Amino acid sequence: MRFYQSEKGLVPEPLASNTSQLQPISKIKDFSSPPINHSFSYCAELQSYLQGKQLLLDDLHFSLQTIHTHYENGYILYRKGITRTTNGHKCERCGNEAPHLFASFHCERCHQPACTYCRKCIMMGRVSECTPLISWTGPFDERHIPPSPLNWDGTLSSGQRAASDAVIDAIQRNDELLVWAVCGAGKTEVLFHGIETALAENKRVCIATPRTDVVIELGPRIQRAFPQVDVVTLYGGSEDRTKTASLTLSTTHQLLRYYRAFDVIIIDEVDAFPYSAEPMLEYAVNQAKKEVSTTIYLTATPNLRWQKEVKKGKRKAITIPARYHRNPLPVPSFKWCGNWRKLLQKNRLPANVLSWIHRHLLQEKQAFLFVPHIESLEKIVELLQKEDCRIEGVHSKDSSRKEKIQAFRDKRTLILVTTTILERGVTVPNVNVAILGADDGIFTESALVQISGRVGRSSKYPTGEILFYHYGKTNAMLQAKKHILKMNHDAVKRGLIGQKEEKSVK
Repeated sequence: MRFYQSEKGLVPEPLASNTSQLQPISKIKDFSSPPINHSFSYCAELQSYLQGKQLLLDDLHFSLQTIHTHYENGYILYRKGITRTTNGHKCERCGNEAPHLFASFHCERCHQPACTYCRKCIMMGRVSECTPLISWTGPFDERHIPPSPLNWDGTLSSGQRAASDAVIDAIQRNDELLVWAVCGAGKTEVLFHGIETALAENKRVCIATPRTDVVIELGPRIQRAFPQVDVVTLYGGSEDRTKTASLTLSTTHQLLRYYRAFDVIIIDEVDAFPYSAEPMLEYAVNQAKKEVSTTIYLTATPNLRWQKEVKKGKRKAITIPARYHRNPLPVPSFKWCGNWRKLLQKNRLPANVLSWIHRHLLQEKQAFLFVPHIESLEKIVELLQKEDCRIEGVHSKDSSRKEKIQAFRDKRTLILVTTTILERGVTVPNVNVAILGADDGIFTESALVQISGRVGRSSKYPTGEILFYHYGKTNAMLQAKKHILKMNHDAVKRGLIGQKEEKSVK
């Protein structure tokens, strides 16, 4: 769309009386927004739909006249979707500046023969040189929060209590905090009192995570803990996409649609792919939080740079080296299984792996079998299903993955063969875990620690078996085991394991 720049601000082409100076918004050098007219009667539906977001005109079902009237009265902000830089272009929605991720087309909206658009975030709708990003600048609607929104009767271990207090302090100070907690430490419960503190101060909270599966699992737990609070869950295909709430659970990708929305952002599994490997997602988080806000990072496996910063006191952090039930982390055992790739080509599996499978089937004991790649998973599942129909496989491209994971939770499936999509975020009590091909490069130290963390998470079943089947030990395998042993050692030193204490209810 083209705009005319008047003395009062921008005027979109369909509403402009002067059509001689129409330009794409990106080519208008400087423009300011009208001040807020406090006597203007704004549309509450538009407020609810747009507040805290940055959307395209195509995302809005309101008339252009309604939108622009709110702009003229200072309640809506127009921003450039694409800006020019010394090296080319920048997408203001996703932060992309890579020249190869921009393209041009003949645009019917701005009548330019070469209108540049961003290819990196096009899955969220096309942002081009003539595309305005539209945000709400008026007041946010007031949400009714009950005096005591938290409904949770569990208790925290001493390690959890220390972390919970640190989270509350960070929220009250609008500070940053890293919560470095072992898998199964009860990180979600550690957040409860901090979230309650934020809600009591009428702050808007977002829990963001890189993976859809984690959002889907976390949603019901958070809603149970805060039953009188509006909670929305956002992921690809989510029915809550157009809703706003005091408490939001979202994939980090969905935050590309938000702009200065949240007082508190909690990033779960900050080291997980794709967040750890995609600067666009960090950019999205920074745009989604208010200028004065709190950021809480959660992880069991911070990257080496963050670990060094914590050690040097350059990054504020609280550590929980023990699980809430005060039992040590299960330590992985290494099992040589020969050239498993070559065996698989011959439609065979290593004898000790098959023996492990048969033992679990005989005992009717649930287990995860992690494998490196989808191609190997499909072959392995085909071979194992000849042994027993209670074996299933799931991977990131599986259209039935939600149903398969639920079948495993319901114990209709005994053994679930999976790729790294289930390395974190999914909690199933009383399972054993094995990795076939733990020597594969896909299994980093972080991934191996997270996979090991699937075992012994429940206070009722605090122990279990974690096996690394390999054709040769890798540095990642050795470092993962060292990481787990160190956490157990630190927990013993701090008196966090080995003694009975009140336990949090998971």
